[in-house]
Amino acid sequence: MLARLSIRDIVLIERLDIEFATGLAVLTGETGAGKSILLDAFALALGGRGDAGLVRHGAEQGQVTAVFDIPKNHPAAKILAENGLEDTGEMILRRVQFADGRTRAFINDQSISVQTLKAVGAALVEIHGQHDERALVDAATHRRLLDAFSGLEKDVAGVETLWDARRSANAELEEHRAGMERAAREADYLRHASDELKQLAPKEGEETSLASRRTAMMQGEKIASDLREAQEVVGGHNSPVAALSAAVRRLERRGVNSPALVEPAVKAIDVAINALEEADQHLLAALAATDFDPAELERIEERLFALRAASRKYSTPVDGLAALAAKYAADVVLIDAGASRLKKLEQAAIEADARYAAAAKKLSAARQKSAEKLNKAVNAELAPLKLERAKFITQVTTDEASPGPQGFDRVEFWVQTNPGTKPGPMMKVASGGELSRFLLALKVVLSDRGSAPTLVFDEIDTGVGGAVADAIGARLARLAGKVQVMAVTHAPQVAARADQHLLISKDALDKGKRVATRVNALAADHRREEIARMLAGAEITAEARAAADRLLKAATA
Repeated sequence: MLARLSIRDIVLIERLDIEFATGLAVLTGETGAGKSILLDAFALALGGRGDAGLVRHGAEQGQVTAVFDIPKNHPAAKILAENGLEDTGEMILRRVQFADGRTRAFINDQSISVQTLKAVGAALVEIHGQHDERALVDAATHRRLLDAFSGLEKDVAGVETLWDARRSANAELEEHRAGMERAAREADYLRHASDELKQLAPKEGEETSLASRRTAMMQGEKIASDLREAQEVVGGHNSPVAALSAAVRRLERRGVNSPALVEPAVKAIDVAINALEEADQHLLAALAATDFDPAELERIEERLFALRAASRKYSTPVDGLAALAAKYAADVVLIDAGASRLKKLEQAAIEADARYAAAAKKLSAARQKSAEKLNKAVNAELAPLKLERAKFITQVTTDEASPGPQGFDRVEFWVQTNPGTKPGPMMKVASGGELSRFLLALKVVLSDRGSAPTLVFDEIDTGVGGAVADAIGARLARLAGKVQVMAVTHAPQVAARADQHLLISKDALDKGKRVATRVNALAADHRREEIARMLAGAEITAEARAAADRLLKAATA
């Protein structure tokens, strides 16, 4: 329910806070006092179109904040969750309108898109009147309202589930069928390619491994002769190791008499011998590494040639040949075994279609019965609203050739304004005053089923008076027993039934240099005075006050 509407720096409004009560709240006041400005500001907070003209003259920006208390299972809370916004139980919608035309939108002080704000606003409030794009006149909502009226939401959800299953089954069938058709067109080529690649048996990463081995072998072949020559010098027949070892032995024998002279030389020669032997070991190891079978090099080069030839032939990188081989093999299997799977998928699609069609037909029958009940209930409300010669019709058009997630049906609210005239869509056939009363009758019947928790009626009583205005007031009051209702009205009969009466006025400021719109909640005496003004006009008479007392007394009876 709407708790508070705060407006800052909007045309004729510098600062305004309105606390709304539950039940029926009416807004009254002289023409031009600013009622339309209030509704424009409210619509802005709900995601309506921005307009730089809404900003108060001299201000850089204006803003409107609407605060709602909503249950956790409300559709608006679901929209918050889908957009990653926290649900605190209290929902604060804020819209900033800049003087240059830009706007910004916030929910619970988190910046969001205007589209998200509009979706949340539509779930919270319906404005009937000059903002009819947010109300029941949108034919796209009529099916949902009919389903809500008769409690068919679970049936609709079941049809949606079967629709998804049907779509999946048919998509799988079409994919398999297309694959079979593609494979059949290329059958000979596929079999040849599959056999060839199967025989080649390429492996992922094989080209890199073979090329590295080939490079190493070719480089080893070039350096092998140098390695052998070096090894011959270090450890072969011409190696100085034997001569150095003999020299060390002779020096060691002589070193007994002159150790100081011999030992340094012996140690140095020992180091040289060890270094030569270590070098010999490294050279021998290197020679072993460069030793390869020439036949192996030939096999590697042949394999690389075959892989790269296949790569060129099939316009695929060598590393992609293994995957291509698997794909061709699968296509061949599809050709050989696909017919059996095709039959199974066709049967599954037929069964999914049948389940969906049966549920959709059952739902259509339920909607036809619901339509009759809705027609009867709405038509019962029309006579007191001076539409006794009119007729409300819920037009359910079933077209099994055009299935959808919610079944075969297109639902639209039609009316016939007079006997003998041709019925048609409510928006096209009904005049402005008739449309407002049709909508009121419909909302009273639908009550809180499929309705936003807050309803706003903008001058729904235009052009009517007396008994009709009283009937409108009675129905607004009934509706307010289920949802929060706000009504901008010029009818005293409607104002008399309000749980909260708000007076909109325009005050002169700065010695008449500027004016500002004000909203005041009226206590009992002031309320009687305002209803008397609505009855009498500019000069309030004793008779008007007495008539206002009678209206207030009758409203509470």
